[in-house]
Amino acid sequence: MAAAAAALPSDVVRSGADWSRYGRDFSNQRFSPLAQIDRSSVRRLVPRWIYQTGTTASFQATPLVVYGVLYLSMPFDHVAAIDAASGRELWRYEHLRRSKKMCCGPANRGVAVAAGKVFIGTVDARLIALDATTGKPVWDVPLAADAGPTETVEQLDAGGALRAKAATGTTGVGANMAPLVVDDKVVIGITGVDYGLHLKAETRDAPVGAVVGFSGSYGRPGFYAAFDVETGRRLWQFDTVPARGWEGRFRATTPDGVALNRDIPREKADLPQYPDAARHGGGSAWTTPAFDAASRTLYLGIGNPSPQLDDTSRPGDNLYTVSLAAIDADSGTLKWHYQQVPHDVWGYDVASPPVLFEWPSAAGSVPAVGQASKLGWFYAHDRRSGELLFKSAPFVPQENLFAPPSEAGTRVAPGAVGGASWSPAAFDPGSGLVFVAASHMPMRYTVKSLQRGADDRPIRYTEMQPIDEPNWGTLTAISTRDGGRIRWQHKTAAPLVGGVLATAGGLVFMGEGDGNLNAFDAATGERLWQFQCGAGVNAPPVSYAVDGVQYIAVAVGGNALFGFKGGGALIVFALAPADR
Repeated sequence: MAAAAAALPSDVVRSGADWSRYGRDFSNQRFSPLAQIDRSSVRRLVPRWIYQTGTTASFQATPLVVYGVLYLSMPFDHVAAIDAASGRELWRYEHLRRSKKMCCGPANRGVAVAAGKVFIGTVDARLIALDATTGKPVWDVPLAADAGPTETVEQLDAGGALRAKAATGTTGVGANMAPLVVDDKVVIGITGVDYGLHLKAETRDAPVGAVVGFSGSYGRPGFYAAFDVETGRRLWQFDTVPARGWEGRFRATTPDGVALNRDIPREKADLPQYPDAARHGGGSAWTTPAFDAASRTLYLGIGNPSPQLDDTSRPGDNLYTVSLAAIDADSGTLKWHYQQVPHDVWGYDVASPPVLFEWPSAAGSVPAVGQASKLGWFYAHDRRSGELLFKSAPFVPQENLFAPPSEAGTRVAPGAVGGASWSPAAFDPGSGLVFVAASHMPMRYTVKSLQRGADDRPIRYTEMQPIDEPNWGTLTAISTRDGGRIRWQHKTAAPLVGGVLATAGGLVFMGEGDGNLNAFDAATGERLWQFQCGAGVNAPPVSYAVDGVQYIAVAVGGNALFGFKGGGALIVFALAPADR
């Protein structure tokens, strides 16, 4: 089996059986055409085998299955090749970090498999190619030749006022997104360029602690880049922050006309004071792109600006942060971008992977790209031009949206942890429904200051703090064929982070932080099946087939940021015999 996987070209997806890319195929639809497990048979779904990783940490990976071999990335960037039918380990790669510091936690969201190799981006900012038959490294290259400015807790909090609250975190460079192979190129981006401080949650059952962003020159620009599959040589780089013109047009509203409540006269007056702001501009790459082979275009999401949350030292729109962007796959040049939130101060990264689909219009089918946002809307664009086709009805409550942080504290919903975060959506091309996992978690944004520096000058910072009030999750079916109307919605007791799978069997699979993996009727939202996995299911499920048997696989390891129970297993399900 492993030999067959090694021979796989980069542009092949076997009919139905494999899950060979992060989003299954280039469209990122996360739709499996397999239908052996359907509305009537799903009640017989039981565990077939379990793989224990030996690591308990936030587990977000999408396993890939290619010609009967399952490739699994684990926290801290270990990788295993496993027989997809039996669960027998074929090989295991143990990653040795060159730096113990991690900007963005231990999670890894997946690998890419092509040209006889398995590719992984690492928390210590490397891109590694492993031999698909043995797991031995073929090449290993740094993602950033210059790691750029790195700020530690001590530098960001020289006076120690926040360290007393158990502050952690640094800026820096890392990677946790799954790479994407397009022809002879491995595409990947870096994270951590806008990271600040995380404060320990004040109460034991709080889902997350506070996040702090300082004004000043912190962080560096992010990028996506393409590397040669055979040698690891860098072929092109798209900088998510332009070296010139990142101030943009000083937009008073979002592109679709929602007021941003910006003090634009102040920003324009302050602009000359910060001529080098773009050098610290942020724009992390959190998500695996989608690829349109006909137009040779990659569609990718870009994170928030740096300094995060606090905007004092970065006047302007802060291009191309918080944008959906289309770039040329052969050169890395920008075709268009749509900035969902110019001059973001709330942490609204474009984090959930873009999805390609066909949108029916009166004039005929339009090639579209959609993105489930942190703002609580699903945006759909003409993928040729970036024109907004529609945005959906809100799939989470929206309250006080775009109200600026204040000294008294401003309550905003959704906040940076709400809406659709990194969790990938799924799209059913038959029904035109997109299924989005999201969270309702209001946040309070407060402007503060502390005494710091040689002259003890007060330094401004902005703190984002969870609010002690009920929060929950939503799984929402949104119709792309009637302007984004919500068809059905299922509410969960806790926020939803992980992702969704849709199948031709009329099912939608989604996991929860309490350990439940669920299957819903895709047409009605009725829950048809549930299994308690023993730890948080905070990764997206996949489906594949071997020898005529359909399987459902999901990583079970919790998420420390939300306090979901940790674990370290991949659980694989199949149908029990009908007479059981």
